[in-house]
Amino acid sequence: MEKFVIHGGKPLKGEVTISGAKNAAVALVAATILCDEPCVLENVPEISDITICMKILQTMGADIQLLNKNVVRFDTRGIINPHVPYEMARSMRASSYFLGTLLGRFHDAYVAMPGGCDLGDRPIDQHLKAFRSLGAVDELKNGEVHCYADQLIGSQIYFDFNTVGGTINAILASVKAKGRTIIENAAKEPHIVDLANFLNSMGADIRGAGTDVIKIKGVDYLKGITYPIIPDQIEAGTYMVAAAATKGDVLVKNVIPKHLESITAKLRKIGVTVEENDESVRVSVDGALTKTSIKTMPHPGFPTDMQPQFSTLLTLAEGTSIVTDDIFDNRFRYVAELRRMGADISVDGKVAVIEGVGKLNGAPVVATDLRAGAAMVIAGLAAEGITEVSDIHYIERGYECIEKKLQMLGADIKRVTVTEVGSVQMSG
Repeated sequence: MEKFVIHGGKPLKGEVTISGAKNAAVALVAATILCDEPCVLENVPEISDITICMKILQTMGADIQLLNKNVVRFDTRGIINPHVPYEMARSMRASSYFLGTLLGRFHDAYVAMPGGCDLGDRPIDQHLKAFRSLGAVDELKNGEVHCYADQLIGSQIYFDFNTVGGTINAILASVKAKGRTIIENAAKEPHIVDLANFLNSMGADIRGAGTDVIKIKGVDYLKGITYPIIPDQIEAGTYMVAAAATKGDVLVKNVIPKHLESITAKLRKIGVTVEENDESVRVSVDGALTKTSIKTMPHPGFPTDMQPQFSTLLTLAEGTSIVTDDIFDNRFRYVAELRRMGADISVDGKVAVIEGVGKLNGAPVVATDLRAGAAMVIAGLAAEGITEVSDIHYIERGYECIEKKLQMLGADIKRVTVTEVGSVQMSG
């Protein structure tokens, strides 16, 4: 078991380079199954979710070569068995994307019900609705979803509510379907646009990604290409908030500022200085932070994946802040951990009332999920004293080398391996 030990109270200063987007990468890696030639992805983040995705592909027969630290060659032509290993599928939410890609290529797919962070009930009924619209049949047996079709035929797909995963799976299954598919009420997140750009670069015909109507004309062949994954907006936002929480001065590099607009706007509103450049943003604080209200929304609104980090920041702001997050059921599980550090937060359903306390105090805390784990790290960086963050495997699902990047910014953070009760081994 490993944990982070943080000696807080030090302003973060310097430069940090953002990795490839986790949410784009998991979709693009799965999408390589649809490519009829080898392809290369650049800016692939070195995180556990991607490691699992690549192991899934290798287990099914793909040839994967690491060309450089973040450059990977995928040859999926050797896949013959459209069956994702049960335990691997259960370990991450994005395993559901293999349903779309395997169905799109083989017209047959076996994938266990997906797992990942415990954020409440996140069913895939809208994914299956999309597959059925294309002519597929699905059944659940022994914890696995089996989707199959004689042929996929382009059709009209309408989502009952905004669903990022459902939109991605609908695109993946439709790319090689016969005829034309129209996806209505589609999600508009940057990683959906990145997936469409990736597939279009290979020869797909996808139009309207980034709007609520996506039109796809099926193609028979996708060629091999080299493609760079977009920067991770949530990782960037996390470092922006960390800089603000520690009253630091950080240049966040390799970003697309437009993707950060909702985060930047909220930071500026509470008194943080954000300077935008072509591919970077500089975040600094000179003075007190003030209260605000936040409601998470689908893109281009404020992202739910930034809510725990920003709520942590608001514990250090003056006044009473209100945060509403109705995207997932369990987004406020981390609040109990923040209270251990002196935060004054009350939660009623999907609304948190945050009373600014001015400072936090170090304490042993637990990462309850990926973004909550990032929030605990931010709290530890800003707090007085020592904070120990356990269950950091959640954090490693979406942040590449987080402790090393923070160390480069002057943070006192170390990875500790707990070998037995009362015995630890320092690393990093």
